[in-house]
Amino acid sequence: MNVKLTSKPISAVASEILTPEQMEMYQVYRQTMGNKPLLFGGGSPDTSGSEDLSGVQFINGTRPGNPQLVELAKRQVGNVGGYPYWSWYGFDSRVEWCACFVSWCYNQAGKSEPRFAGCEWQGVPWFQSHGQWGARGYNNLAPGDAIFFDWDLDGTADHVGIVIGTDGSRVYTVEGNSGDACKIKSYDLNYQSIKGYGLMNW
Repeated sequence: MNVKLTSKPISAVASEILTPEQMEMYQVYRQTMGNKPLLFGGGSPDTSGSEDLSGVQFINGTRPGNPQLVELAKRQVGNVGGYPYWSWYGFDSRVEWCACFVSWCYNQAGKSEPRFAGCEWQGVPWFQSHGQWGARGYNNLAPGDAIFFDWDLDGTADHVGIVIGTDGSRVYTVEGNSGDACKIKSYDLNYQSIKGYGLMNW
């Protein structure tokens, strides 16, 4: 008797064994795998604490933004582990949750879209397909815009946060999953790991 065993990746048989709802969650979970994992700092490689905004003079652009959303996001600073953001999204346990955090904040501010758990395969394409994308160097940022990072400069978005504002030389952010916590951070506007911005229309 000859038996021939073949090996198939789970992605090849998933549609045959999972319900449509399970399949959707499986696809989203696969897409979050591109987000920088906890091993590398939980979304952001920066393990330092949250930054102090005292004395920062923000410059307003011509786009209105959403200061209320920013205040909501700032109130999340100190959260560790990402609950309730990944749970709200529909996951049963912790995933790389930076995008879930951003989506949760947008939802709390009354926006049902964008809603994304993966940076590169969901978040960036949503903004680009809606004509709401600004590359690094974009100079009309507004409070509440999304900021995407490419830590290893391979062209793939690894992490996302929410723009608080800019002082003309730095961009200030609220980020979930920064060392597995919500933190306030800032970066030089020309920082090479900024992939670009998702421009929100309020």
